[in-house]
Amino acid sequence: MANMIMASSKTLIPSTSSSSSVPKTPKFQLPQLPQIPILKTEIKNNTLSLKSTVSIATAAATPTTPLPSLAAEIEKAALFDFNLTLPIIMGEFLFLIVKDTSTEVKQLEDEATAIMKAARAKISAALNQMKKETTVEVEAKLAEGRVKVEVELAEALAKLEEQKVETIKALY
Repeated sequence: MANMIMASSKTLIPSTSSSSSVPKTPKFQLPQLPQIPILKTEIKNNTLSLKSTVSIATAAATPTTPLPSLAAEIEKAALFDFNLTLPIIMGEFLFLIVKDTSTEVKQLEDEATAIMKAARAKISAALNQMKKETTVEVEAKLAEGRVKVEVELAEALAKLEEQKVETIKALY
């Protein structure tokens, strides 16, 4: 009963037929609560006394609670039983979500994959270009270094040969 939405064209409070033409509104009587003794000094310090707070809370809670005699009317006025219809509605909702967005999601995934492939191809081409350029530069520097080493080696061998000749002359 708590999981139902209610609608009814009938009034919840049955009207009583009387001889007077003025309709009387039913008066609800608030339940009487035991009174709590309160000291006068405490009332002066608070803006609302405990007694008035309890009476306000009771007055606010009473109209919101359904009367037991109205249970049959509430059951008749039930439009939706959420324990029955909620799983069905959730299934339909999920079916429609999957049905409506599956092609769009696949299209977006394909576009994203194509963009990523193009970006990867562009990056790999740029990396290959940079590798080629650096390889050419490194080979040029290595060739320069080899030439310098060969020149220094030739000079060192020439000096060594001169020293060898001088040493042989000095020995004879």
